[in-house]
Amino acid sequence: MANKGPSYGMSREVQSKIEKKYDEELEERLVEWILVQCGPDVGRPDRGRLGFQVWLKNGVILSKLVNSLYPDGSKPVKVPENPPSMVFKQMEQVAQFLKAAEDYGVTKTDMFQTVDLFEGKDLAAVQRTLMALGSLAVTKNDGYYRGDPNWFMKKAQEHKRDFTESQLQEGKHVIGLQMGSNRGASQAGMTGYGRPRQIIS
Repeated sequence: MANKGPSYGMSREVQSKIEKKYDEELEERLVEWILVQCGPDVGRPDRGRLGFQVWLKNGVILSKLVNSLYPDGSKPVKVPENPPSMVFKQMEQVAQFLKAAEDYGVTKTDMFQTVDLFEGKDLAAVQRTLMALGSLAVTKNDGYYRGDPNWFMKKAQEHKRDFTESQLQEGKHVIGLQMGSNRGASQAGMTGYGRPRQIIS
């Protein structure tokens, strides 16, 4: 990793806008969820962006988190005994988490890039990925989610309806009210508009 100096001008403005998206209240909720989901042995980070980044940076906690959403026999990510100390190993561990999260159902648009976490470029994107993962876990409701279900929004699910052939036929004969209705319409009692034509002889 090359050392990156301070940014100036437009780069600085962009970076400060990205940093404003980081939500400290959301950080607390995500930390609570990770502690409940993975157990207290993962430790608690220092408060704030930097503490959150350092806590998740090596990818081990993220890997334990995604593994905890699977049954015992089919954990998707191999978690090393000792946390990796070499930079490329840490980034590889984070990349394995991202692959497992995508396989779990998190959409590509909700995923962060490895450098967003590793270099602290966009920790709001990291929060977004974890929120999407939590929402999916709550929605799946397969017994592996631990924690308060109200911490995350449930994703909308498909609600398929099966109609019989006779129900489909009946539906063809109903006039929707959007098309208007001619029920009870007749011309009884109607007269032409305006005054009748005056014929003078």
